[in-house]
Amino acid sequence: MVIKQSVVDVLMFIFERYLGDDSESIDERDDVAIRLEEMGFQNNEIDKAFDWLEDLATIQDGGHYAPVNLSSIRIFSDEEKALLNDESLSYLVYLEQAGILTPVTRELILDRVIALDNELDIEQLKWIVLIVLHSHPGEENAYAWMESIMFDEVTDYIQ
Repeated sequence: MVIKQSVVDVLMFIFERYLGDDSESIDERDDVAIRLEEMGFQNNEIDKAFDWLEDLATIQDGGHYAPVNLSSIRIFSDEEKALLNDESLSYLVYLEQAGILTPVTRELILDRVIALDNELDIEQLKWIVLIVLHSHPGEENAYAWMESIMFDEVTDYIQ
């Protein structure tokens, strides 16, 4: 029986194993890909996950996102609404209002959601948020806060 794995599952595994705080050091991409294949992940999803991470690094290095006005209101596009349900969109708004996300990190997250081109549930979105915050320079406190929300607390937010 083949279990359907998504790119998000591969990203979660890579993050937990190689990118998180208590993780092993990351080897060469080919070595990690072989380990992922041995774990049962499909080549297509593995390649997409690595491409996704490389694109995230490229976007962050380029500083593409600069908020025009910090008091502006973000209206979600139809494409974003198609990939994230109301609960997930509300969660993003909550994270920004709580000061965990900035307009820049919110846009990075939305860019990475669109890059996945797959509907995400709230748990998958939380992992995407965690990965983006972990890899974004200067967001150590936001990352720690998000990590505690995910693993230590039950947080209520408006849906």
